[in-house]
Amino acid sequence: MTPPPGWYRDPSAPHQERWWDGTAWTEHRRAPEPVGYGPAVGQAPQTGQPQTGQPPTPMYRPVQPGQAATVPLSSGGAPGGPGGGGRGKAVALTAAAAVLVAAIVTGVFVLGEDDGGSPRTQTPPVTATATDPAPVSDPPSPSPTASAPSADDPALVEDQLNGVTFPLPDGWVRPKYVAEDDVMMTTDGTYDCPADGSVCRHGLVVSRTVTANAESSPKVLAQQDIEDAADDAYDRDLIGNKPFGGIESHEEVASGPVAVAGRAGYYVRWRVKTAKGPGGYVQSMVFPSTVGTESPILVRYVFDAGEDGPPLADMDTITKGIRPIGDADTGGGVGSGIGPTD
Repeated sequence: MTPPPGWYRDPSAPHQERWWDGTAWTEHRRAPEPVGYGPAVGQAPQTGQPQTGQPPTPMYRPVQPGQAATVPLSSGGAPGGPGGGGRGKAVALTAAAAVLVAAIVTGVFVLGEDDGGSPRTQTPPVTATATDPAPVSDPPSPSPTASAPSADDPALVEDQLNGVTFPLPDGWVRPKYVAEDDVMMTTDGTYDCPADGSVCRHGLVVSRTVTANAESSPKVLAQQDIEDAADDAYDRDLIGNKPFGGIESHEEVASGPVAVAGRAGYYVRWRVKTAKGPGGYVQSMVFPSTVGTESPILVRYVFDAGEDGPPLADMDTITKGIRPIGDADTGGGVGSGIGPTD
């Protein structure tokens, strides 16, 4: 359902709020109000030209904890003088109780709706790496398979589910404000998508476990996935918009065996042309896991074309740097075959 009109987190600048008129974003912006749960403070702005873009999704801000009142005690335990231990405790307990009651009453009030039925404050999700100052509320957690930085090497990202680590080349960062699951890394910074004004990134690397047709060879799985990878990256996004105006054509520019984390895999790479923007490159790579039942691991690479996109050499740099967790010696790369992939 479409959220009602109100102030929401600006998807293109999370450090400020933007007016949603119930159907589209307007040009009205403001600094966030210091509020917890409850309706946004402030009147609706004067009607302006609506702006298209992704509608906000409800996400309530956490209530900011209040500061507890303190009562200074002397060495005797009573406020302002010795010999008042019982009285000092009573005063302290009374002050603490008053703070607790005030907090409970405030929480009950702001958790509900006001007399006019106004909705609680909502915050739209930001689906791209943020380069602006930190937002008011705490950022969402990174995708589940991307762990915290390694204590031994902060330039690595762990995929604990599949038992491998990925290197972070220059210009790449761990995922932040990303809606898609299984994202290992993105390029640093965002830009306005050329077709619909939503937020895009120049590069993306995704790692996931293959569950459908998992008994097939890495070659078959990579060939089956490449079309879906291209559509997900450059045709329609998660909510059905076309940030690049859709795919006009594609061509296969590379494919073949590849050694990844000491395992024989296979990759397929497409050059995709879009209706708007420079298009990009998409690669699907599949190799057996080194842990558990050795289920196939699928790694997708999405690189924008043009001078602003990451260098294609980063695909091979990342591939060569994939390692089993705890193993710094096993590597590979395109052309480093160690066995059959069919």
